[in-house]
Amino acid sequence: MSLPPSLSQHMVRRPHRIALLQHIAEQGSITRAAKSAGLSYKAAWDAIDELNNLALKPLVERSVGGRGGGGAKLSAEGERVLRLYQRLQALQTQLLETPEESSDLALLSRLMLRTSARNQLHGQVASITPSGRNDMIGLTLAGGLSINAQITHDSTLRLGLEKGADVFALIKASWLELLPPDQSATPGHNCLNGKIEEILDGEDGPSEVRIALSSSQILCAVAEPDRLNALKLKVGSNVKVQFAPSYVLIGTPL
Repeated sequence: MSLPPSLSQHMVRRPHRIALLQHIAEQGSITRAAKSAGLSYKAAWDAIDELNNLALKPLVERSVGGRGGGGAKLSAEGERVLRLYQRLQALQTQLLETPEESSDLALLSRLMLRTSARNQLHGQVASITPSGRNDMIGLTLAGGLSINAQITHDSTLRLGLEKGADVFALIKASWLELLPPDQSATPGHNCLNGKIEEILDGEDGPSEVRIALSSSQILCAVAEPDRLNALKLKVGSNVKVQFAPSYVLIGTPL
């Protein structure tokens, strides 16, 4: 049972978020699952977004009429990952019998990739095009979506990038610009089409905008309420998300 390296590392690095799958399977509700896992409703959906973005297929799907509100269920892929996680838990219990071994696992977790970037997408390198001291890295994401990342040639060599390599595309929420669907994107920028799924008002600050892509992945952007009103963007609106290739950071599995 193979998994994307990004998701496999996540299972070691953040087991409490993977364990959320178990709560969803048992409760059939995000509200109940979040309470069982000791998370806020928003933190639970943030965890689900991250898991769905890192997996090849969505692990959690919204369901209509869930018990207690916020209905959700595991997809077939989510059930498969949960079974694997449960197997890993059993193996961990067998292998890590001493405090020293448990401490070593914690050390490995600290050495693995952690990032403050709000958007973390799993993809593969589709092309590498040299341009002076920089390289343009073409990435293929889930659902056949594609974006470009501009990094230095030294970074390409240091990361050992080659066609077909698994990578993380990391993009800060503040680097995403929202456009109405009828506006053309800036030439040379990445542009993805989506639909606004949720807008969370900030306290005396920008709103957090969750955008569902055609691939079922979620992007999180921030925008001032006045900007959203001027663009006539609201929940359910189609929207374009643009960002410069230089704003895409690339990470590779350890």
